[in-house]
Amino acid sequence: MTLALLLLIMMLFFPVGMLFLGKGEAKSTGFTCAVVGILVVIGAILQVAVPAFSDPFTGGLLFVFGVLYLQTAHALWTGLEDMRTVGNGAFIVAVVCAMYAYLYLTGGGLNADGSTIIAVVPYLGFMMITFVVIGLTVTAVTYGKVSAKLAGWMFVSLAFISLFVPAIGLMGFGTLPF
Repeated sequence: MTLALLLLIMMLFFPVGMLFLGKGEAKSTGFTCAVVGILVVIGAILQVAVPAFSDPFTGGLLFVFGVLYLQTAHALWTGLEDMRTVGNGAFIVAVVCAMYAYLYLTGGGLNADGSTIIAVVPYLGFMMITFVVIGLTVTAVTYGKVSAKLAGWMFVSLAFISLFVPAIGLMGFGTLPF
């Protein structure tokens, strides 16, 4: 399910990136953010609550992203002029992603048999680092410290590098780039 959600999230990253580049409209982009946000939160609930999935680690990450997408949807739909609250949400997502990056790169603690609690997956660690960077960039944009065009190009490129590539790689080929 998470791989399908990555493709869904790509449907948010690309239009938001284009909006930041001045090639979109806020309310329809906000609608996209709302649909994606709702479905990601539902996916997070299923990831945590349904025994067949039983993955609170992934569910936790999906929750923070889903709520940020809903926060963004509200801001875009209502024409909010002061976007710093969205930036603050993006900052918290960056903090969460930094911890996830650490865990994906190190495996976290050890099980009784000596194996790591979290699977060490360098590409997922790389993805989390890119999400840290985009989260901090969004925060900086909302505080007027960085150009929205920089964030726009980051969203467009990360839609492919950190969402499309891993989802298609795992679904279609069973592997990540590294």
